[in-house]
Amino acid sequence: MTAPAHQLPAQAASVAAPQRPRGRRRRDESRRGMVWRTIVAVAVTIVVVFPLYWMLVVAFSPRGEVFEPGVRLWPSTFTLDNFAKIFDRYPVVGWFGNSLVIGIFVMVLTTALNLLAGYAFARLRFRGRTAIFLLTLSTMMIPVQAIMVAQFRLVVDLGVYGTYWGVILPGAAAAFGIFLARQFFLSIPDELVEAARLDGAGHLRIFLQIVLPLSRPLIAVLLLLTFLGSWNDFAWPLIALKENELFTLPVGLLYLKGQTTPDYNAIMAMGLVSVLPMVLLFLFFQRYFVQGFARSGIR
Repeated sequence: MTAPAHQLPAQAASVAAPQRPRGRRRRDESRRGMVWRTIVAVAVTIVVVFPLYWMLVVAFSPRGEVFEPGVRLWPSTFTLDNFAKIFDRYPVVGWFGNSLVIGIFVMVLTTALNLLAGYAFARLRFRGRTAIFLLTLSTMMIPVQAIMVAQFRLVVDLGVYGTYWGVILPGAAAAFGIFLARQFFLSIPDELVEAARLDGAGHLRIFLQIVLPLSRPLIAVLLLLTFLGSWNDFAWPLIALKENELFTLPVGLLYLKGQTTPDYNAIMAMGLVSVLPMVLLFLFFQRYFVQGFARSGIR
């Protein structure tokens, strides 16, 4: 039997215009999604990187060019006079060394305490463990400014006011670092710990020989976060340090800005000296940084 005459045009149209395969539609949608994600990523990158780029432009530009009309995306004359000026007039090398010494001590001490506390909360069984852990996390909701007076009195009573230790000791423990370490240690298989315990290993040996070798991403994250926090800390070093020679870079940057006639090109040059080590450090630890957060269950 032949199809009715009124159905022939519809059948011919369906044969003439076949539908695209489903796999091809999915590939097209995936390409469009990739294009939009790329556009968003490039836009966000420009917004984030542009302040650093502008700092570079002003730092290498002649003095006063920042006040000229218009926006310059490149220095009219490439100069290093701003860097020579801050290194000649101010103890920038000493401030850099102070930030480095304080940052290293805070990084090592805080990371060690966070790892030990995180292991205790993750692997040890003791009464009140959950309550103590929640109490520790609750300290993250307290503003730093609310405890500065108590910290200052404690530092004065300990006799370390105006010294490196007055800056180092108050930052020796971090609730977020303890939380991060606990979450990471919970992801370590229990079979490894139980096998070591059956072999007669104690908690210290398990921690040093089994847990720590598996925790390199976590250690990298803690080292980077604590050093970055100490390097950029401004309020507490300003309170705890008295002598100009002991200032850190953020405090020295404020000292430079507080001059009678601030030189913004020199300020940007010093800001670049302060920011560049952190950028290089993050690029070096980037792979471990992402792995540490991923295995800790934080997105």
